[in-house]
This record gives sequence, structure tokens and C-alpha cells, in this order.
Amino acid sequence: MNKLLYSIMLLGACSAAQAQSNEITSPDGHVKVAVALENGSANYSVILDNDTMICKSPLGMKTNMGDFTKGLVDVHFTAPKEVKENYSLPNAKIKDISYTANEATWTFDINGRGDKKNPAFSVTMHVDNNNVAFKYNIKAQRDRKSCIVDEEATSYVFPEGTTTFLCPQMTPQTGFARTAPSYETFYEYDAEMGKNGHGRGYTFPALFRVGDKGWVMLNETNIGGNYCGSRIETSGTRSYALKYPEATEFGGVGSSAPGLMLDGKNGEVANADTPWRTITIGRNLKPIAETTIQWDLVKPQYEAKYNYKYGRSAWSWIIRMDASCNYDEQKEYVDFAAAMGWEYLLVDALWDTNIGYDRIEQLSKYAQSKGVNLFLWYNSNGYWNDAPQGPRGKMHRMIDRRKEMQWMQKAGIKGIKVDFVGSDKQQTMQMYEDILADANECGIMVIFHGCTLQRGWERMYPNFISCEAVRASENLAFGQNDNNIEALAGTIHPILRNAVGNMDFGGSALNKHYSKNNQRGTERKTSDVYALATAILFQTPVQNFAVAPNNITDAPAWAIDFMKAVPTTWEDMRFIDGYPGKYVVMARKAEGKWYVAAINAEKTPLNLKLNLTDFFKKGETLSLYSDTPALEGSVKTVKSAKAVKVTVPCNGGVVIK
Repeated sequence: MNKLLYSIMLLGACSAAQAQSNEITSPDGHVKVAVALENGSANYSVILDNDTMICKSPLGMKTNMGDFTKGLVDVHFTAPKEVKENYSLPNAKIKDISYTANEATWTFDINGRGDKKNPAFSVTMHVDNNNVAFKYNIKAQRDRKSCIVDEEATSYVFPEGTTTFLCPQMTPQTGFARTAPSYETFYEYDAEMGKNGHGRGYTFPALFRVGDKGWVMLNETNIGGNYCGSRIETSGTRSYALKYPEATEFGGVGSSAPGLMLDGKNGEVANADTPWRTITIGRNLKPIAETTIQWDLVKPQYEAKYNYKYGRSAWSWIIRMDASCNYDEQKEYVDFAAAMGWEYLLVDALWDTNIGYDRIEQLSKYAQSKGVNLFLWYNSNGYWNDAPQGPRGKMHRMIDRRKEMQWMQKAGIKGIKVDFVGSDKQQTMQMYEDILADANECGIMVIFHGCTLQRGWERMYPNFISCEAVRASENLAFGQNDNNIEALAGTIHPILRNAVGNMDFGGSALNKHYSKNNQRGTERKTSDVYALATAILFQTPVQNFAVAPNNITDAPAWAIDFMKAVPTTWEDMRFIDGYPGKYVVMARKAEGKWYVAAINAEKTPLNLKLNLTDFFKKGETLSLYSDTPALEGSVKTVKSAKAVKVTVPCNGGVVIK
């Protein structure tokens, strides 16, 4: 190998390079990554055809074993090799997944150590036709068996003129009962680079528009109890640096710096990989919305002990709030779920005191007699926030948690929703993983709320359902402003948040007001067809819908009939068109049948002419749910899929099936 190649960098920070460097390309040759060593520091850049999407950006880390950001020398370069895999993922947006990629590894040492048989660390690059991912591997040194990573140099430098679509990081120990951060702020749309959110950077996933060259999404994957979650902070006018959790998260308990276990046997390293940092690239938003890179790079952490079944769920709290958590109203919602043909009911906070364990057992038995099973809400809290809702103190300690889950299994409870986990520290990630592993032993599915973003968990943990990690439907009940901009926010979630994993949003309300009598409270500004469209666009295998018992009589019959039959698990999906903050059009496939959905947030009506021949057969009769000036929610027959014309008003939607 010619080691001089390491020191030859791309000419210019953001121009298509003509100089040589060690490179790895995608299988189709369109994506290229160059890794180089310059003045003792490692960096990388990403090019799509002849356009630089990520400029020369730093690599490396500082650890308690040494500073791996400077004074580096190259050791060797492992030539690219092909990797491919086929796997099935029944609880995510695409069921059967195949990928082919190329991988190469660069290994570095610290200058002057004189011990190249035991180098410091390596960087592995994984490149497919729309994704770049990289991770570090820290090498064992003599008698060192562990390593603390104090910080990473990992950064992302974008070309001039790039605009951002980012969700600001929340300040730790703020918000309701000191439960932040929980990924629940408003996105900024087409914002200039150089900002820093609320002063603490931004959460993953992060979306960037590189002028007219295309789009880039940043994320990370393969994080459970092995590492902490991260965020990005502005580190210059065009640079975003990877940052670890803040010390005050999780009530100040636990370290911000993650730790790794090293195995020095014969110089080999086990469990010393950092997470994969992922970069999804496309000329348009299609590769962003359709990416599977977050699952391609992980492996199941255990086998499913039970045959988990997904479906639709009723949920009283979003419309009737805390007061509805009593036996009689939950029994009413069981009957409602049964009438809708839904599989589940989520019993929310305060059931432990307002209903009690004995009567929950009775409710579960009654629900099962109606073909409905229960999910129960739990507070994650042990000692890191002040959230008062119960049950408390049942999830954070293994002894208490396992005892509780054994009771749930005997009572026939099928799932839990665990709330208020405000941190990305490694200790918190370990708690998420422990809850999932223990729940699997008792056949219990898990939803996390008020929480972090999942990072590959749909494949890592087979009983995992979803995370919230978004400003979700409870805010529609809490404040009118969220209702006023509901469609605006709705246009980014299918493209960005759902791109990287299942989203527990809890929407599709058919009430005009968020209240039991449907006469007061915050007012929904979106149409009923919008509600149907988001049942398709917002994806998670167990949907806690905001539809209420009164909707059987006060909502349009066509809307209720649609919600009775709407799928929650999907075989495939396709991004058709859209722009975050404006509109989105997407298709999902269930049991061989395609559903096409669109919503519009712009003030003017959106006129679409859709060629749907990829989804429907020639001459097939289609049902079209559309907001029209003449008849809201009209159901029409479309005899040709070649050129379907639809108009979507502001705050409205369209569904074609």
C-alpha cells in the first residue's frame, strides 16, 4: 500500500476533487468518500457524483487512553470489500430489506509511540448507493481493558448556501417536572447555518438541503446500553460537531462520557466499537424518507420470546385527559375498541391509584372477552425528575421491574408505555435496553414516550414498538398554537422523523375539539381527510389513535369506516413528492394493497397530477378520499391510475386506495 495516499487531500474545502486520496465508492459509483491524514489529523469528505455534499470534516476522539485527534500517523488501509444482507423486519416501515454496500477500514496510531503492532484506533466506512456510515474501533493497549471516550472530533462541514431543517435540543431538567430533554421542540425550516437552536444544538435526525445539489440527513445507529446518544452543535458557520449528553441530564446522575470494554487478547478488540454515524444522501428526498441504514448496521440483541402482534389502539387520555382514567370510562373505551375492530386499548397514567391493580385485572379479562388487549402506562421515574403520575418506581430497578412484568403477564397485559426518560446518557440507554430485555421475557411490547430517539431498536429489540421523540399529539390538546400549525409539522414527520424509526404520535383525531363533549378545548384546524392521511403517513406498528367513542355518531361514517380498517403494519413504502413545511405525498403497502396519502400546509391549494401506475393496475377502480369545496371527504371512483388529479387545500389531505 502506498502510504503517501493518506496525505493527499481534496483540493479546496468544498470543491469536487481532482487530487488523489484513499477513497471508497458506493456499488453504483455515484457516492465517494475520501479519508485523509493532514498535519497529523484525520478527516473525511463525501461526494455525490461531482458535487461535494460533506466538505473536509474532522475525525477522531479524545479518550483516557490518549488524544486521537492530533499527532496521528497512518498504519494501514484495508481495501474495500463488498457486504450484503437480506433480512425481514415486520415492525418497521419496510418488511423485507436487502442492501449491498462497500466497506473499508483506515487504521491510525499516535506519532512517536513506536508501537505500530498495537495501533490506537481505526475508522470503518460503509458506503451504499445512498448512505455513508462510519464508526471508530478503539484498539486494546497492553493491559488496558476499558476506555472512556471523553469527546469526539466527529464533525460535518457543509457547503456554502446549505439550509437546515433541525429540531433544537431541550435544556436539561426543564419542562414539565424537569423531564427534559425529550426531542419535543418545533423544527426550524430552511434555516441558515450557524445557528445553535436554543443554545444547545440539535437532535437527530438532522436534515440539510445543499442548495440545488440535493439533501443530506445525519443520524446515528446501533446504540443501546453500549454507548450514549449524541446531538450536534454548531462549531462554525458551516460546521456541526458531534456532542455527548450534558452533565445535568438524568438529574445529574451518570457520566456524560461513554465507556467501552476492551479485550487485549492477541491484540484483538471486542465491544470497542463506537456507534455508526450515518449520512443519507440524495438528489431529492426519496432516499432520505426510504432509507434503511439505521437497521442495516445493527443485529438483533435477543430473539423474540413470543409472537408479538401489532394493531390499532384506542386511547382515552388524549381527548378526556387524566379524569378519564377510571374503570367505567376505560370499560367504555374497551367497548369502543371492540366496535372499531381494534386490537388494543392504552390505559394511561394514574391507573394504579384511580383503578387499582385488582380492577385492572378485571378490566383486562373483560377486554380479552371482547377481543381487545391492554397496554399500560408507566412512569420511568426513579430519582431523576419530579413527574408525579403513577405508577412510579416500577421500571428503573430490575427487581421491581421484573416483579411488575410478571404480574402483567399473569393479568394478560400485552404492552407498556414508559414515559418521562429525559436523557441520552449511557446509563439511561442501558435502562431502555434493560426494560426491553425484561419485557421480552414476559411477552410484553414496549412504547417509550417523553424519551430519546431510537437508534436501530426496531431490529435490535423485537418487542420494541416505538419512541415518541417528536412534538406529538398531547401538545394539540395543551395549546392552540400546535393546532394552528399542525399541518406544517405534519409535513416533516414522514420525511424525517419516521425515516429513522417508528413514531409514537397518537394522532388522527376526528373530534373538532380536544374535550370529552367535543364543544370546548383547543380546536382542530385540520380536516377529517387530513386525519385519515396521517394514519397512513405517521408510521408505527401499534397506533394509539385519538379517535373517540363519540366519533361513531358525530364524525362522518366514511371516516369511521376508514379508521376501522386502516393498517398499522406495512410491507413497503415510497416517497412520491413533498417539501418539509409545505406538503408531502407518500405511499405505503399493506397485504399487497397500496395506500397513497398527501397533506398540505401551504396557504394555497395544492394541485397534484399523480402517476400511480407503480401502485395500481390499469383499469383498477380506486377509492379517493378528498377535501373538496363542494363535498368534504367525498369518496370517488378513479378508473385510471396514470394521471390522477387531486386538489389538497391548506390543512387538508387526500387518500387513494
